Amino acid sequence: MSRLAITNIGALVSGDLGAGVLDADSVICENGIISRIGHGLDTSNAHVVVDAKGTTVIPGLIDSHCHVVLGDYTPRQKTIGFLDSYVHGGITSVISPGEIHAPGRPKDATGVKALAVAVRACFLNFRPTGMKVHGGAIIIEPTLSEEDFKELAEQGVWLAKYGMGSFSDPYDGEPQILWAQKYGIKVMCHSGGASIPGVKPVTADHLIKLRPDVCGHVNGGPTALTDAGVERLVRDTKMYLQVVQAGNLRKTLDIIQLAMDFDQLNRVIIGSDTPTGTGVIPLGVIKTVCEISSLTGLLPEKSLALATGNNARAYNLRCGVIAEGREADLVVLDAPWGSEARDALGAITRGDIPGISAVIIDGKVRTLRSRNTPAATRMAQVSPAMEWLSENH
Repeated sequence: MSRLAITNIGALVSGDLGAGVLDADSVICENGIISRIGHGLDTSNAHVVVDAKGTTVIPGLIDSHCHVVLGDYTPRQKTIGFLDSYVHGGITSVISPGEIHAPGRPKDATGVKALAVAVRACFLNFRPTGMKVHGGAIIIEPTLSEEDFKELAEQGVWLAKYGMGSFSDPYDGEPQILWAQKYGIKVMCHSGGASIPGVKPVTADHLIKLRPDVCGHVNGGPTALTDAGVERLVRDTKMYLQVVQAGNLRKTLDIIQLAMDFDQLNRVIIGSDTPTGTGVIPLGVIKTVCEISSLTGLLPEKSLALATGNNARAYNLRCGVIAEGREADLVVLDAPWGSEARDALGAITRGDIPGISAVIIDGKVRTLRSRNTPAATRMAQVSPAMEWLSENH
């Protein structure tokens, strides 16, 4: 049995929108699962102890819109190692919105299914820097029948993307979306203007008719829906509403305000929508958290919940929330050097990206000082020392 303990925590952010900051300063993890949370817990049996030095611990961030293909490579930006770099941005899990950037992506039913099954299988066996990559999202095409979705579900495919297929009218994919959902496959739908040549805009009217599980990049990917359309989605639907770093910032702020006005923050989730034409952005998720908190006044622990617990609930993940029995994916962070803030939550409130000093996935320390964030004012200390994790920083 492997045991990891985190001690001397200044603020323990639950990731649960309603729970906020927990009254605890210690966390014990056993075999990759959080086993105890409390004050001054006994760490004598721990194999690894992380001394947080009075800093903040949050759940690992979940990027609910990350364009993986195969391996740790993005053909859109011709970049190797971007997923490893995202871990240094505090992202411990990513959700694929379909491997749409695969060169020569097939459109026939056999090829579409093969791509999803292969990508899912590869990422079950490949975890860059420990990251959990939920890949193999079926790209819904007119060529797919109900039997195809049944077959995919039987092979473990549980994600789908609509809006990138070869439909002449976005309304035409309603049967395929219903078939996917019938077999337990969660459907994210493109929204807003066209993001790549050959893709048609998807409006609020389309989304209300199609009823996907998740409205992808409701703030634009990168072109946002109309103001009236966004309000209808917040007010009149039950789907999850995703805001992304690669979208329209003004519209992000409008959506957060609408969600607060209509008491619908529980439906808002955060993703990066990268790597795409916007590029590779390792700090895309935490940057969005900072923008939301600093520009709308939403408490930092609630902004963090949109990128952790809300994403976990939307996709039925066991990570994303710091609670006993949940997966031990955790990030230790503090105010960056030079900030007026005294801690990570204060930094987020100001719009300053916190400094990450440790990322833990499945109860194992995967990185120490981040190579992408500013340096944390107070750095976590790990015992026994793991010098190799800091050699390249």
